[in-house]
Amino acid sequence: MSRGIYILANDRVIDNAIALLNSIRAYDADSPIVMIPYNNQYQAIADIITKSHGVKIYEDLQLLEKIDDLVKQTCGDNLLDRPNLLRKLACWFGPFDEFLYIDTDIVVFEKIIENLNYLANNDFICCDYQYTGGIKQVFTPKITEIFSEDELKDVFNSGFWGSKKNLITQQDLQDTFEFCASHPEYFYVLNSDQTILNYLVLKRMSRRFNIVRENGKGPGNWAGSPHFKQEGYKLVDPKVNQPLKFVHWAGVRLEPGGSYWDIWEHYRYLNEPKPAQVAFTQKKKSLWQQIKDKIKG
Repeated sequence: MSRGIYILANDRVIDNAIALLNSIRAYDADSPIVMIPYNNQYQAIADIITKSHGVKIYEDLQLLEKIDDLVKQTCGDNLLDRPNLLRKLACWFGPFDEFLYIDTDIVVFEKIIENLNYLANNDFICCDYQYTGGIKQVFTPKITEIFSEDELKDVFNSGFWGSKKNLITQQDLQDTFEFCASHPEYFYVLNSDQTILNYLVLKRMSRRFNIVRENGKGPGNWAGSPHFKQEGYKLVDPKVNQPLKFVHWAGVRLEPGGSYWDIWEHYRYLNEPKPAQVAFTQKKKSLWQQIKDKIKG
C-alpha cells in the first residue's frame, strides 16, 4: 500500500509552497509528495521543488483538464469562486492508495503523514474546528433539508484532509457538480472547493473522523487564534496543553508582523539565507495604541 501527500500550487505561491515543503521535510525526509498544478503557470515552482524537495508533478494532466471542463460545463463561469481549486479532487485518482491533501498556507510540526493511520478505521479524515462555527462559510441554512444536524457537525476546512484512492469516482464528481449547479440555494459559493468537497464527503462517506475530537479535544491550528504559545519554532495550544500538528493561515494575511509570521519565516528560509527585506518584523503596538485602534474601529 502506497502513502503520500498532495499539494495544489502554481508559480504565484512559490514562497508558501517552499515553507510548507521545508516543514514537511524537516520531520520527514522520505514520504512521497505530488504537486497538482493549479493552472498552466507552474514551471517555475516545478523546477524548484522537484529538485530541492523530491516532489513529483501530478502525471495525469488530462484528468485535471477534464475536471476543469466538467466544472465549467455543469457550473458555468459565474457560480463558483476560484473553480481551479477543485483540481484537488484529483487526489482520489492519483498514485497513492492513502493520501493527505495539504494547502500551501500551512506549515507542519510533526511527521504529518502518520495521521494517515486514522484511515485504518475511517475513509476520510480532517483536523480542524470548522464545525464549531456552524455551517457558515460552507452551506446556507437550507442545507438542513439534505443533512441532519449530527451530519452537519462534520463540516470541515478544505485545506487539510485525507482519504483513500478511488473511494470517489468521476461519476460522483459529475453528479455532485450537477447537483450544486442545480441547487445553488444550499451552498456558500465564496469557498467553492470547501463547499463542494464538504457536500461530496458528507453525502458519500459515512466513515468520517475529525482528528481534533480524539480523546475529547485536540489542539487547534488556525493562525487566527491568538492564544497559541511558541516553543522554539513550534506552537502549543495551552487550552488543551498539546502541541499543534500544523498551523493554517486560512483567511489570515501572511505578512511581516502578522500572526505567527516568525514561524512561517523560519520554515520558508530554513535551507537558504533570509533576504534582508523579509527580516522586518512589525513592532507590537502599545496597549494604548491598541485601545485607540479599537475605538476607531
